[in-house]
Amino acid sequence: MKPKQFFEAVVKLRQLQKEYFRTRSSITLQASKRQEKLIDDEISRVNSVLLGKNKQGELGL
Repeated sequence: MKPKQFFEAVVKLRQLQKEYFRTRSSITLQASKRQEKLIDDEISRVNSVLLGKNKQGELGL
């Protein structure tokens, strides 16, 4: 995911969260949870990439 896509996904997540707390709609809650998973998965992916780069840097020393 590119930075702009990540930003837009986070914006969408916040909109869904706000809508859920305003309406308490189960459909909105499900959509919010799906969006949270998307964000969490992307954070995990980027952390893995960064960790891999750090390990490569350590091996080169």
